[in-house]
Amino acid sequence: MSGNTNGNDNPDHGHEGHRHALRPSVWGPALLKDPQFNKGTAFSLRERQALGIHGLLPPVVSTPEIQEQRQLRNLRGQPTNLDRYVHLMDLQERNEKLFYRVLCNNMEETMPIVYTPTVGLACQKYGFIYRRPRGLFITIHDIGHVAEIIAAWPEQDVKAVVVTDGERILGLGDLGCAGMGIPVGKLALYTAIAGVKPQQCLPVMLDVGTDNQTMLDDPLYLGLRQRRDRTDKYDALVDEFMKAVVERYGQNCLIQFEDFGNRNAFRLLEKYRNKYCTFNDDIQGTASVAVAGILTSLRITGKKLSDNKFLFQGAGEAALGIAGLLVSAMEQEGLPEAEAKKRIWLVDSKGLIVKDRASGGITEHKAHFANEHEHIPDLAQAVKTLKPTALIGAAAIGGVFTEEILRDMASFNDKPIIFALSNPTSKAECTAEEAYKATDGKAVFASGSPFDPYTTPEGKTLVPGQGNNAYVFPGVALGVTLFGVRHISDDIFLEAAKALADLVTEEHLAEGRVYPPLQQVREVSVKLAIHTGEYAYEKNIASLYPKPSNMEEFMRSNMYDYNYESFEPEFYDWPSQ
Repeated sequence: MSGNTNGNDNPDHGHEGHRHALRPSVWGPALLKDPQFNKGTAFSLRERQALGIHGLLPPVVSTPEIQEQRQLRNLRGQPTNLDRYVHLMDLQERNEKLFYRVLCNNMEETMPIVYTPTVGLACQKYGFIYRRPRGLFITIHDIGHVAEIIAAWPEQDVKAVVVTDGERILGLGDLGCAGMGIPVGKLALYTAIAGVKPQQCLPVMLDVGTDNQTMLDDPLYLGLRQRRDRTDKYDALVDEFMKAVVERYGQNCLIQFEDFGNRNAFRLLEKYRNKYCTFNDDIQGTASVAVAGILTSLRITGKKLSDNKFLFQGAGEAALGIAGLLVSAMEQEGLPEAEAKKRIWLVDSKGLIVKDRASGGITEHKAHFANEHEHIPDLAQAVKTLKPTALIGAAAIGGVFTEEILRDMASFNDKPIIFALSNPTSKAECTAEEAYKATDGKAVFASGSPFDPYTTPEGKTLVPGQGNNAYVFPGVALGVTLFGVRHISDDIFLEAAKALADLVTEEHLAEGRVYPPLQQVREVSVKLAIHTGEYAYEKNIASLYPKPSNMEEFMRSNMYDYNYESFEPEFYDWPSQ
């Protein structure tokens, strides 16, 4: 990422600072199979001779730019996005630096392939497209031996772990072991977007079985063929895993929980958040991105946050996380918590969550947002009755924001806020075009999946914002790991939301955007990481001392550079071949 932040595309840029930072661990033909050091046809003639690979490559020495063009041509020539995903994963296994060059320089094109929405399909087809393992697979049968498995991982300096048990993959549900594509994809974005070095990233699958009968019946399924273990052994496995990670990689190692089911996500977050450096992206990352979009939308609607009434379709991890962070933001605005909660309404599969239902068995987390009101059976009636200013979808029910609902939102709001945040695209509550058409272009729209711009009959082009967690979690992770934050509070994610909202310019607002363009996400991450660091020092929760005198310079100097290292003979004393 940092390779061209100063506009210099010279592949030798930065060598003076990094000349002796890396040295290939292998020579000869084995070097061409090591993705960390392999440069493919970009090896110079002198490097080829010194490294024992002269004659093993075509004679032309390619520039990194030519290599990137070749990969983009191949990528664009693939018939489907799943084929493009496989192509990029194969590139990552061959030439790591070129993989990240392609990602970083073509973010809007490649992010929907390596992550949402294509990664969801890749997980569903995981057993079919499997090539070689990435990360660690720890099963419920490995209790008592987790530390040994983690010790087998070859990297010694891991800073960030993304772990899943595969129970709630995007909006697709329980995919079991096939959910490994999510930690792999998330950590690819850690590197591409925030410059966390790939060798410092570890994806982990905790395979405790799956309740997905389709997976269990699939002969190509690669996980345990058993029902999901919901006994005390589950907690014992997670406990052992958390302790083993810290024992090997230290207390500052970040552990990100990803795509756990509702029944485990909240309780594991509460259990570990003050014991480890950890967060749950589905709860806290999603909340931060959504609140950032809401804060930006206030500049379009002209309202204060507390002037709004928020209605959620869904009452799971994402919806409850967003609702909780909105309450915190309104409290900062001066509204008492009890009053802030009166501005939050949630609809689940049984209708509006109200006080009468709170005594009838709904979860504690849902009951926290139960207001006094008569029961309303569905979303459409809740919209007509409550007349919200903002409608937020986070339940992965595709098309639930009907034309009638969208028109109703426009009938009592000059600029209705419509956030269709569910992933993948097939689960989106509505498309951008549907939202704009039904509201006569009045909607302030954001979505979880990417949608094309929409041109109104009057000729105005509206660019929908994509509420992608990638705007937040890589930058927060970079700040946390670099400055040694031991515990990640919700306040850190609220600060990130405010910082992200501040990066939206008046030009972006004029286009209808509530987020910066996705191509700018790398610089967004740098700014969020610096903001996280400044906040950590202000609140005395950083453990890196002394505080760097120049935060940005310190940060960029520690970020991954996708430009190739030089292995010219004069730079090293090579052993005789």
